[in-house]
Amino acid sequence: MTQVFFHFAVCFPTKSSLKDDDSGDHDQDQGSPKDSEKEKTEDEDKEQNSSKKKMVVPGAGEHPLQYNYTFWYSRRTPGRPASTQSYEQNIKQIGSFASVEQFWRFYSHMIRPGDLTGHSDFHLFKEGIKPMWEDDANKMGGKWIIRLRKGLASRCWENLILAMLGEQFMVGEEICGAVVSVRFQEDIISIWNKTASDQATTARIRDTLRRVLNLPPNTIMEYKTHTDSIKYSMGRLPWSGEC
Repeated sequence: MTQVFFHFAVCFPTKSSLKDDDSGDHDQDQGSPKDSEKEKTEDEDKEQNSSKKKMVVPGAGEHPLQYNYTFWYSRRTPGRPASTQSYEQNIKQIGSFASVEQFWRFYSHMIRPGDLTGHSDFHLFKEGIKPMWEDDANKMGGKWIIRLRKGLASRCWENLILAMLGEQFMVGEEICGAVVSVRFQEDIISIWNKTASDQATTARIRDTLRRVLNLPPNTIMEYKTHTDSIKYSMGRLPWSGEC
């Protein structure tokens, strides 16, 4: 029943709504060890306080979603040595929403994936789940990956997230979130689920994904577990868009 409300008109965004505040580099060469420890403590306190914030709720008269969701954005410089710390610094939380109307207020002012440049990612995950392999909700799961030729990312991303918000995948609480990754030669779209070992669920997600994206029958779809991704990375950055 929720799906019907996703036919509201979409206003195309302006780039001023999402500014790249850095190039992905976060060198911290200045400051004494004591300063570093103090900053670390302050960061931990901020994270704890942030986790204690009340979850967003639908406004009066709004149409609630089944789950709350959070938009994230990340950007990094290709070829740079990566680490979990740099990932944490690069990923930016855009905001959370709990209703159809709140979603459109965010989405209508966000730049579209096809207009992003460089090594950039949009993430849309259920509220409380970080777009990282190691998150408790993700660590036993995996993701379906589709590589797109340039020019398709914006349409596919919109179709995917509307299907996800509208509960079209019909797999209960299995869906964790989705990612669109803009790269130089191609773009990558993926949807994450909790339980990689549940073959019936992953098959249903695959079939629904093929339908909502209107993919040709010969489209290559790859399923990768996060455990395999972590092993493959060999200690490198747990970057959600990397395959």
